Amino acid sequence: MSITDVTARISAIQTQLALLPGASSVSASPRVGAAAFDSVLSRTSGTAGVTVSGGTGAVTGDAVVAKAKEMLGLPYVWGGTDPESGVDCSGLVQSVYQSFGIELPRLSADQARAGRPVASMNDVRPGDLIAWDNSSRNNGADHIAIYAGNGQMIEAPRPGGKVQLVPVTTPPDYIRRVLPDASTATTVSASAPTSGRTVPPGTPYADLFQQAANVHGLDPALLVAVAQQESGFDPQAVSPAGAQGLMQLMPGTAQGLGVTNPFDPGQAIGGAAQLLDSLIGRFGSTPLALAAYNAGPGAVLRYDGVPPYPETQAYVTSIMSRLENV
Repeated sequence: MSITDVTARISAIQTQLALLPGASSVSASPRVGAAAFDSVLSRTSGTAGVTVSGGTGAVTGDAVVAKAKEMLGLPYVWGGTDPESGVDCSGLVQSVYQSFGIELPRLSADQARAGRPVASMNDVRPGDLIAWDNSSRNNGADHIAIYAGNGQMIEAPRPGGKVQLVPVTTPPDYIRRVLPDASTATTVSASAPTSGRTVPPGTPYADLFQQAANVHGLDPALLVAVAQQESGFDPQAVSPAGAQGLMQLMPGTAQGLGVTNPFDPGQAIGGAAQLLDSLIGRFGSTPLALAAYNAGPGAVLRYDGVPPYPETQAYVTSIMSRLENV
């Protein structure tokens, strides 16, 4: 294993920890299972940099806007993330989405790469993120707001200002959608059907895979393919990086998912299903969710697609190939 791969693994572990409920941000991280990796999949527009605790199915853009409106009048505080004492522009966005169990990166430049791209203001929806690159001091967006509908946005504008609802007067440089929508569901379904499929015959722990898939609305073949890639269906497997069990969950990740014993097949499969469900909802595609499962959400965010790690590229390709051949 190269130094680059080792570094990538360490990074993924850190991001998996950041993905857990209660984490304040997403950083690049390698989470490594027992899997080998293969080729690069084409870049897809994921909900990169979005961590979801329990999925986003019940969260709507209107709910996001309503939450943001609760902060109107809150003082602008540079670096602030406290919805009680003050926020800056990215602190506002992070705090609002965090209240729904959705973790976004801390910086506006990273938030403006999170989610899925929206083509133009003609397609923007309440709850979408709109951002501007106003300065050459940093790479990417330096101001971000939440679109409120009817040509308005909610923003924390500047030092001395307050969170406000104002018209969008300048076309944004970035428009990103964090929440899943109908088109995202179609994309995910095309990549990995979530209904009408059953566990392939002869699969170990078939009933557990089917049950977990049913609970989380996943394709059972996806869970099976991940288990096969991660551990070869060995419930006692431990990777060099410390990932454990059938689904190769890191201890911290397992704890955050409520998995008290990652070596128990039922708990491991249930935890992995929960994690994959949140990653698919967050990234908007099965390949990106797999890349995040393996290399960490932060790595997907950093590269705005499947990271260029040979392991991760092979991992994603291998699992997607298995799904196509089921």
